[in-house]
Amino acid sequence: MNVMLSPWCLLLLAVPVLLAGENVVRRVPLLARCNLPVPVVGGLLFSALLLGLNLAGLAAISFSTKVSAGWWTWLVTPEIEWFARPAKNLNLPLLVAFFTCIGLGAPVRVLRSGGRALFVLLAGATVLAVVQNLVGVALARALDAPPLLGVVCGALTLVGGHGTALGFAARFEEAGLAGAATMGAAAATLALVAGGVLAGPLGEWLLRGRDAKFFTGAPAAPSVTPANFFHDGRALAASGRAALGHALILAACVKAGAWVSLALDRAGLALPAYMGALLVGFAVRAAHDGLGATWLRADVIARLAAVLLPLFLAVTLAALNLAELTAVAGPMLVILTVNIAVSLAFAALVIWPLLGRDHEAGVMTAGLVGFGVGSTATAVAAMDAITRRRGPAPRAFAIVPPTGGFLIDLTNAPVITAFINLCR
Repeated sequence: MNVMLSPWCLLLLAVPVLLAGENVVRRVPLLARCNLPVPVVGGLLFSALLLGLNLAGLAAISFSTKVSAGWWTWLVTPEIEWFARPAKNLNLPLLVAFFTCIGLGAPVRVLRSGGRALFVLLAGATVLAVVQNLVGVALARALDAPPLLGVVCGALTLVGGHGTALGFAARFEEAGLAGAATMGAAAATLALVAGGVLAGPLGEWLLRGRDAKFFTGAPAAPSVTPANFFHDGRALAASGRAALGHALILAACVKAGAWVSLALDRAGLALPAYMGALLVGFAVRAAHDGLGATWLRADVIARLAAVLLPLFLAVTLAALNLAELTAVAGPMLVILTVNIAVSLAFAALVIWPLLGRDHEAGVMTAGLVGFGVGSTATAVAAMDAITRRRGPAPRAFAIVPPTGGFLIDLTNAPVITAFINLCR
């Protein structure tokens, strides 16, 4: 029996999925020690349950993930498009709002403190993108598959993720790779799962036996904390008018960001959908700090982000149809598996030493794996899981989100374009 459920069911299921994840992590200490984020655990368990029902022949349950309801899509859609009621992913407002919090919560003085670490992380992620493509193309040729498939299973979906995969799909199809959008979506989904599962354990392995060395050169960046969703939600509600005021500022930035993203798209830049709002958030924060204002409160912004991120991850991972990942078969599965292993080795053997092998370096290295194999959201979730156990890492939280959410797209896009031209 095939059952297609409404996307709104995912929103209703988000809180139960998070509850289940928290209970499992609490009862299985190994998961906490490996820094597996609660929403990743809960979402994958739910997806596995649906897969079990499917394999048992009881029911093949799947979810529609797109909505066209104007009240849900208005904030993330410019009016010139919104009047046509375009279908958008259900999780898009949650994703865009979360990255807007990243922009609003990053004081310029903390970003400036990144210095060498920011350069190492961005340069390292760019080199990783090149390595992923080289490995992918070499394996594709060895497996007698189209070389462009190696790029799809390389930086396009690992460093790039779903947004970059969909943004470049037309370019790959024009270059001769039919079905690039479907391949990209499947590969990016597997990468998302891998990044969520592997980033935290790698960070824990690197930091084993080490105490946190706290950074004192700048105030702590706000920690994004999905691991205790219900506590953060109660704390946010207790903030009262402050929470409401910041939510309105957040909504205004998201709306302005929709227009900025439209302008970037029309300029021919293949950037993630949240990019405009992230830039607006940075601009508002920079203006706020430059004027010496104090009305933006880091604790409230952190609480908002701490509610949005787990909701996004729970909705996204609960909707995964794990049976469809069998589409990533044969050459694709081989290339992705090898590339993920290479990415982990690159992070541990190259980036970790270059960053200094301290507490901040371990958290940033885990973040690199998070967005270099999965997404910036999973990177932040893994970093938060580590810092909840080992102590704060303000530089990591100031540097990794903008690097994985914005800066890497500026360098990854030319890398992908160059490999498309080489593999035609």
